[in-house]
Amino acid sequence: MALPVRRNDESDLGRWDPFDELGRLNQQLQRYVDHWRDLPSLWGDGFAPLADVEETDDAFVVEIELAGIKKGDVDIELSGRRLVVSGERKERERAGILRKRTRTVGHFRYEVVLPTELDEDGVSAGLDEGILTVRVPKAASDRPRRITVE
Repeated sequence: MALPVRRNDESDLGRWDPFDELGRLNQQLQRYVDHWRDLPSLWGDGFAPLADVEETDDAFVVEIELAGIKKGDVDIELSGRRLVVSGERKERERAGILRKRTRTVGHFRYEVVLPTELDEDGVSAGLDEGILTVRVPKAASDRPRRITVE
């Protein structure tokens, strides 16, 4: 019984490009991610806005993309270490016929559990150019202390 033998000719090297395969996989993954964004969320008919959570020495800074949302349409709650930002992006009144929609409207909710104890009294928030910035200070016991050597 003879086994097939594969030869490593130079002509075989140009046929399979691993970077080409990675590009195809990346495109397929991007299609899946785009599809997941369009699915209804687990908690109802809303959406989860994009956000960044940054930790500094004395606080956590949460930046959430809320383009087109007014300050009065945002609710921020801090309970223990859980920060919840919710609200609604309202539909604009239109004079014409809406032919295509890619922007999400309706209720939104963003929730994060921060890893340390927090100073609930020092929380501040601001909405500027479509970015909601929530600054949550760490509790004094969780802040790093600098000790000088004498």
